[in-house]
Amino acid sequence: MKPELEGKYEKLKNNLSRRGSAAVAFSGGTDSSLLLYAAKEALGERAVAVTVISPFFPGREKRQAQDFCREYGIKQIELEFNPLADAAISRNPPDRCYICKKKLFGFILEKAEKEGKKTVIDGTNADDVSDYRPGMRALEELGIISPLKECGITKKDVYSLSAELNLPTKDKPSLACLATRIPYGETLTAEKLRMAEQGESILYGLGFSGLRVRVHGDTARIELDPADFSLLADEKLRKEIYEKFREAGFAYTALDLLGYRSGSMNETL
Repeated sequence: MKPELEGKYEKLKNNLSRRGSAAVAFSGGTDSSLLLYAAKEALGERAVAVTVISPFFPGREKRQAQDFCREYGIKQIELEFNPLADAAISRNPPDRCYICKKKLFGFILEKAEKEGKKTVIDGTNADDVSDYRPGMRALEELGIISPLKECGITKKDVYSLSAELNLPTKDKPSLACLATRIPYGETLTAEKLRMAEQGESILYGLGFSGLRVRVHGDTARIELDPADFSLLADEKLRKEIYEKFREAGFAYTALDLLGYRSGSMNETL
């Protein structure tokens, strides 16, 4: 491991060690997986994973999070949360993430206290401060700690460290909750979330990665890695995608010419 990267990882483990114990908000993504692994190394059994199961959380991610905890012998606690039952969230305002995270992490804090854990930590990294992320304000108000951000660990560092540690998430694309697939101001429903999840599962199954399926009414706006655009020159593949998206509930399927980028729904704000 390069000295600079090793230094950041040691700084992260020291940061975690002084917490005494911690409940890690664990989604199974690259950031929270690295954080949980480091917490296990630094705290042993005094670190637990807390995974919130909700309609915003794809089923495949739930299974991968469970597999990660089993592989590394980490205690995992699953909490059920239905944000669609809260009108303030389902109305999908621009600050939806703030409202949702305030409630979600409130539940995690309550569970952590019952488990005797002194601190709740999350996987916000040093790059996350550069995007529109109202949920970060909720974390600050609740006193949630973000060790990756505190230690200056960027998204690139997360991938590099995950590769050095041979974590199963070392090549995993960045993910976000399914609500980010729906335009702000458009009511969130279980059906829209299902369509987004099913559309992405179709594309993953066809070998694509690093993608999003944004739901605009009955239209799917597919964001792909531009390097994969040439694959769509295959008429058979295009028709297969179209037909499978029709089965998922989309009348129209369109390719976003800019390709995949995180937080594209924020471009309208």
